[in-house]
Amino acid sequence: MIDPYDIDLPTLAWLAGSSANRAVLAELHELGHEGVRNSHGYVVQHLVAGSPTVGELAEALGVTQQAASKHVLELERLGYVTRVPDPADSRVRRASLTADGRRLVEDSRRVRARLDERLRATKAAKEALVRLLDLTGGIENVRHRRVGLPGD
Repeated sequence: MIDPYDIDLPTLAWLAGSSANRAVLAELHELGHEGVRNSHGYVVQHLVAGSPTVGELAEALGVTQQAASKHVLELERLGYVTRVPDPADSRVRRASLTADGRRLVEDSRRVRARLDERLRATKAAKEALVRLLDLTGGIENVRHRRVGLPGD
């Protein structure tokens, strides 16, 4: 049997984050957001404040246009995203959140806030993880929503 206290901090952070994401996803499914996957959140974060093209989305996520297009298509089929013509050039299509997509964002924020509230007593854990982000050069990417899809 493995003692979690014997696991190095980066691995423990990854394991804890993965477990938390699975729990959040399960709760979102219970709220009616069936079919949503964790990787969809990386796409949705770029649609909260804007309506990028698939090419812009691919660049922001650090993936190919085909991969970005696949995720947008999945979210379209689920009813969370729509593609609309660019006002300046009708040949260009921009991805944007639908009303259901905005509800998904609100529900996700609410579920995560409840989990965060349960962890308030362990502020040191959050401080350690933010410090880990800073030490490994990831904090600016998080601050500016430049976090790509998780790699294998």
